[in-house]
Order: sequence, then structure tokens, then C-alpha cells
Amino acid sequence: MTTFHVMAGASDMVARPAVRRIGLPDIGDALARGFDDFRAKPSHYVFLSLIYPISGVVLVTWSSGANMLPLIFPLIAGFALLGPFLALGLYEISRRRERGMDTSWRHALEVRHSPALPSILAVGAMLTVLFVAWLVFAQMLYTSLFGPEPPRSLALFLASIFSSENGLLLMLAGNAIGFCFALVVLATTVIAFPLMLDRDVGAIAAIETSLRATLVNPLPIACWGLIVAALLIVGTIPLFVGLAVIMPILGHATWHLYRKIVADEG
Repeated sequence: MTTFHVMAGASDMVARPAVRRIGLPDIGDALARGFDDFRAKPSHYVFLSLIYPISGVVLVTWSSGANMLPLIFPLIAGFALLGPFLALGLYEISRRRERGMDTSWRHALEVRHSPALPSILAVGAMLTVLFVAWLVFAQMLYTSLFGPEPPRSLALFLASIFSSENGLLLMLAGNAIGFCFALVVLATTVIAFPLMLDRDVGAIAAIETSLRATLVNPLPIACWGLIVAALLIVGTIPLFVGLAVIMPILGHATWHLYRKIVADEG
């Protein structure tokens, strides 16, 4: 029964929430509403979102210290694959604010009491597997082009990347592979986590609804993905500090995007 609940949610059958068709103005409105949620009590959200820049710096420090310089970019880029799962607390804050409830930052931790937590963890585990697979592919690609020996220094590593044909091939192929991983994550989880948090429909229904939302709204979802990618890049430039603002805004905006795409129950 526990496994079935993870897959199908609280009911005894897989739900199929109705999906609306949206337009590009809805994407802009979701971002505006996300910014409004962030602006309401920014000190709470900045405190909560410090895990993003801190985690990013830790990842880069770890990869550099372990002679894993080739994995710095894959780690930074792949870290975004876990973003939909790591923003759970932000969805909860937006959900509570929408319903006129207390939005103190401590309520972001109440997702651990959600009846949908098993389903949420199951989809989170899927994202973790994709994250690890992306790192494995990135390492294999680098090894195939530059050999198994790690670069001796950051300067030599950057020189080999930007001044050789193999470096150009690495960037082109790496970005193409990364795009495929990002596309899978976007299509399967664009609204999956807010949906599970809101309705406890189960992992299968959440993923299937995200896929339907993507197929029904290919252009808006594609634009959403590009906006997310661009903002994450901007946020990582100043030593990841910008993520302390970018991530909460995107997290809140994701909740409002979900509310626009998935029709109300009944």
C-alpha cells in the first residue's frame, strides 16, 4: 500500500488533473507574482535560500580540491537539475500566502509533515539519479577527449578548453548532453512538486501531468526553461551569491505557474 500511495497518491487510482493552455503573458505574470512573494518578507527567504550559494561554493571547492576541475561546470550546471526538489519550502510559503495563512519562514519546513512526502521523495530520488548520470556522462566525455589524467592546474585546464579543437568539441557536446538532461527534468517536473504538495496525487500522476502540461504548452514551457537557465547563470556569476535572490523568486514563480496550468479541483 505504501508503494501504491507513492505512485498513485492518497486515492486508489491514478489522478489526471485537468491541464489548461497558457500563453507567454502567463509566464511573465508568474514571475511577477513570484517576485511579489519574495518581496513580501525577503529576509525570511534569503535566509532560507542561503543553502543554494553555500552549496554551490562547496561543490566547486570540493571538485577543485579533489583534482576534479573538469567537473566544476557539470556540477554547477547539474546542480540546477535538483532545483525543483530543493525549492519545496518556497512552494509551501507561496501556498500559504495564497490562502492567507501565516508565512513565517519556519513554515517552509512543514513540508516534512506533508502526506505526499513519500511521493515527493520518490521524484526527488529520480532527479538525484539524473544528476549523478549527468556527472558520469560529463566525466566520460572529458576523458574521451583529454584522457584520464586530471589537469595540473586551473590555468592549464582553461587553456586546454578554450584553445584546442577538443575543447570546442567538449563545450559543444557537453552543452548538448546537458540540454537533453535539462529537457527531461523540465518536462517531467515543471509542476510536479507543487502539484504533489498541493493535492498528494502521487509521483506517477505528478510526472504525467507535467508531461501533459509541456505538450499542451510547448512554447510557454520552453520559454520558462530558458528564463530559468538564464537567471541561474546570472545568479552564479558573483560567487553564487545571486542565487540567494534568484532561487526564491523562481521557486515562488513555479508555484504560480502550477496554479495557472493545473485547473482547480472540481
